[in-house]
Amino acid sequence: MNQQKGILYILSGPSGVGKGTVRERLFAKSPNLQYSISATTRPIRSGEADGKDYFFKTKEDFEKMIAEKQLLEYAQYVGNYYGTPKQFVEDKLEQGHDVFLEIEVQGAAQVKENFTGGVFIFLMPPSLEELKNRIVGRGTESEELVTNRLNEAKKEIEMMKIYDYVVVNDSIDHAVENIEAIITAEHLKRSRVEKEYIQVLEEN
Repeated sequence: MNQQKGILYILSGPSGVGKGTVRERLFAKSPNLQYSISATTRPIRSGEADGKDYFFKTKEDFEKMIAEKQLLEYAQYVGNYYGTPKQFVEDKLEQGHDVFLEIEVQGAAQVKENFTGGVFIFLMPPSLEELKNRIVGRGTESEELVTNRLNEAKKEIEMMKIYDYVVVNDSIDHAVENIEAIITAEHLKRSRVEKEYIQVLEEN
């Protein structure tokens, strides 16, 4: 049978829920996963490489990509653009790699509009109290900022309806196991494998 095309997975959830930690643990266990490299207009830093850490673009080039709809999603942060190049993702999927995109909820909503066939996973805290404890535990946020983050988290949780799956991050290992189960199930979906099996029948 032909190699199955890869699947785009979008992981997001409220700030402080542990998206980065879960994604790192998942990648350590799943070598076929390809992390989506973002494009940015921010200056390259010492030790970074173009095409490895980011695709570094001029503001003009980035705005051309926006105009030509070459991005799955993008946002501006502290005066710089950040976004996900569509071509990079599509090339990796064609090569049979699963592509993993870890982004904020607003970015996920853009991907939903710009890409067909993505699998959307919402990482949920066990409770808002636990989320507050994790944010406070960082020791970098003022009380006002903690309150703002929690209010933002409530709005983001309300956007859960655009997602296909919800995984509670009660423990990192448990969350990773559940995401691995989602990946396995998605590759076994009839809609994804039907053409391949019909082709096998036609060959005999």
